[in-house]
Amino acid sequence: MTATWIAPPPTLPTARRITGVGLATASGVAVAVQSRINGELGVRLADGIAAAVISFGLGLLVLLVLVAATPDGRRGLAALRAALAGGSLRPWQCLGGACGALFVAAQGLTIGTLGVAVFTVAAVAGQSGSSLLVDRAGLGPAGRQAVTPSRLVGAALTVLAVLLAVGDRLGDPGALGLALLPLLAGVGVAWQQAVNGRVRVATGSALAATLVNFAVGTVALLAAFVVDVAVRGHPDGSLPAEPWLYLGGPIGIVFIAVAVAVVRFTGVLLLGLATIAGQVVGAALLDVVLPTTASHPGVNTLLGAALTLVAVLLAALGPARRRQGRAPSQRLR
Repeated sequence: MTATWIAPPPTLPTARRITGVGLATASGVAVAVQSRINGELGVRLADGIAAAVISFGLGLLVLLVLVAATPDGRRGLAALRAALAGGSLRPWQCLGGACGALFVAAQGLTIGTLGVAVFTVAAVAGQSGSSLLVDRAGLGPAGRQAVTPSRLVGAALTVLAVLLAVGDRLGDPGALGLALLPLLAGVGVAWQQAVNGRVRVATGSALAATLVNFAVGTVALLAAFVVDVAVRGHPDGSLPAEPWLYLGGPIGIVFIAVAVAVVRFTGVLLLGLATIAGQVVGAALLDVVLPTTASHPGVNTLLGAALTLVAVLLAALGPARRRQGRAPSQRLR
C-alpha cells in the first residue's frame, strides 16, 4: 500500500471568470430577445412547437454551413468521433440539446400568454436551483463546486421571486400552470450547459459542440411536432413574412456558443446567474418598451424581476469559487 497525493485543481483565473460572466450576461439579454421572437412566432403560427422547430431548424442549417466551411468545425467533428469511440465522452453527454428544445418550445407555447417577464422569472427559478445541484455533482467541465451559503440564499431568493412575479395570477390556474413549463425548462438548462461544456472540452471546438446541441434539439422537436400534428392536426397559422421572426435560431447559436465556451471558467451556477441577470434586464426592457397584449408587467412582476437581480448579485459576490479537489488518499497497488 502506498500513499498517493492527488492535488486539487487550481482556482480559475479571475480575469477569465470575469470575462466569462460579462459574455454570459450579454448572451442572457439575447435570450430575452429570442424569447420574444419565438413567442410571437408561436402566436402567428398558432403552434408553439412548430415555432420551436423553425427556430432550431434554421439554427441547425446555419451551423452545418459554418462547421463544414471552417477548419475548427471540421477538426471538432473529428475529435467528437474520436472522443465517443475512445469513451472519454459518453453518448448521454451529447443530449443537452434536448433540454434546449424544451426551453425553446416553452417560449413558443407560453410567452403569448405569460409575457417575457413572467416566463423569464419562472425559468430563472428552475435554472438557479438546478445549477446548484449540477455544480455540486460535478457534471460540468469545471468539476465539483462547493455549495456556499450565499449561493443557497441566492437560489432561495429566486424561488421567492417567481412566486412574487406570478402572485397576481394565483387566481388563474391556467396561467399559473403555464408558468410551470418554463420553470421545468429552466431546470433543464443547467444540465444542458454542463454537458455541452463537456462536449466543448472533448472536441476543442465551441462550434462543433453547438452543432451537436442543435442537431439533438432539432430531432427532439421534430419528434414532438409529429406527435402534435397527429393529435391536433396541422397548425392553423401561416408563415409570417417579417424576417425578424426567423432570427430566434441564429440568436440561439450565439447563446449556446458563449455558454459552451465559458462554462469551464465559470462553473454552471455562475454561468447561469450571469445569464439570468441578462435575461431579467432584457425581459423587463422588452415588456416595458415594446409591450404586447400579454406583456403588461405589473408591480409584482417588476418586483419579482428586481428580487431576482438581488439574488444574482448576492450569489455572485459571495466567496471566490474554488473547484473541490480530492484529498490525499491511500490506494492499494
